[in-house]
Amino acid sequence: MAIQANTQLSFSYNQLTNQEDVADVIYNIAPTDTPFLSGIKKAKASNTLHEWITDDLAAPANNAAVEGDVFAAGSRPTPARLNNRTQISTKTVIVSRTQQSTSAYGFKKMLAYQLANASKELARDMEFALTQNNVTVAGNSTTARQQRGLEGWLATNSDLGASGVAPNYNTNVAPTDGTARAFTEAMLKNVLQKCFTQGGNPSMIMVGPSNKQTFSTFTAATTRFDNADDKKLVAAVDVYVSDFGTLKVVPNRFQRARSAFVLDLDYWALASLDGVRTQALPQNFDGEGAALVTEYCLEARQEKASGVVRDLT
Repeated sequence: MAIQANTQLSFSYNQLTNQEDVADVIYNIAPTDTPFLSGIKKAKASNTLHEWITDDLAAPANNAAVEGDVFAAGSRPTPARLNNRTQISTKTVIVSRTQQSTSAYGFKKMLAYQLANASKELARDMEFALTQNNVTVAGNSTTARQQRGLEGWLATNSDLGASGVAPNYNTNVAPTDGTARAFTEAMLKNVLQKCFTQGGNPSMIMVGPSNKQTFSTFTAATTRFDNADDKKLVAAVDVYVSDFGTLKVVPNRFQRARSAFVLDLDYWALASLDGVRTQALPQNFDGEGAALVTEYCLEARQEKASGVVRDLT
């Protein structure tokens, strides 16, 4: 279409007086859910070597005594003293004085905004560390201390792939990954039965995103229905009713995808030395800075209450 002749028109293309159109919101879809960290109990650590005691009951037996028999000392299970090393995790934020004083979209002060993001990142780092295949490292002036993660504690109730080996937390040996195989309901039932036999009552199945979809294909003794009225087809399984109880099925973005955890959350805890602290940085630069610091470890109060299907594709 032609522009009308003999008319002075102002166009938007080169006008310096036009205001910018920027939404006063910052959009971020990075995941922040931490199902294991959020679900376990909280405890207090008072040293970098955190220790606790576990005990057991004698195996049940046909206990029949002769009338009038002389009492004799019997054998008792020996309590075990377990430990984990605390691990320090940090996040640092530094903002120049100029940037801190500059108006910005989406927030008032850059330092506060970055600290809020750093706290979410710290929680993600903790979730990652708590669920990994780590062994303890005592540390020194040049080596960071490291805790044993969830993978390194689950020794009793496992379903392993070919050549896979369960961990030995008493000798600080991590599990050996075996040949990967597809996740099946039979594997899950095997671990659930083992947990029950040992005395556990798992309440959560925690899997990676891919195996969450695989889990939703398990048919068990169910029939799926679609609702013709609302035109919805339910293709996901979020609650699993087993022979040994009802479990919530939760996907975890930060765990190893090759493991499916069967967890009794009553027997896991985050032992923190001094919580999460915000520490101001020295004022030796033209700006402001702060560090988030936390020191913690995973407390496995009774690993026999939980289990794991390992070596999954």
